[in-house]
Amino acid sequence: MPNHIHLIWQINSEYSLDKIQQSFMKYTAQQIKADLTINHPLVLEKFKVSAKDRKYQIWERNPLCIQLFSKEVLIQKLNYINKNQYHEKWNIINQKGNYVYSSELFYNNLSHSFQFLTQYNELF
Repeated sequence: MPNHIHLIWQINSEYSLDKIQQSFMKYTAQQIKADLTINHPLVLEKFKVSAKDRKYQIWERNPLCIQLFSKEVLIQKLNYINKNQYHEKWNIINQKGNYVYSSELFYNNLSHSFQFLTQYNELF
């Protein structure tokens, strides 16, 4: 999606959701800011904020986080994520398999381009 990201992740027992989420958001915000600074400085200006602790705000302060407590809920959310790319609001793709940033091909056993993904059947 052009303005947000959906992730399904599993947290190892030695880490907490808050710490993982905070680290992910901090690291990716720094990477996005660095790229925009070099390649798209005018776009970076759209992320300017008047906050005491930062000059730019890349991610929302309180991201939505939903615990996937069963295989059924996981499948429901995964289906939502995979269908979201076809939503006419985003105008990203109109044909299955054309969105390279989707895990849909992996979960339909058509591609293994994302080496870090795991089949959810192994989790439950």
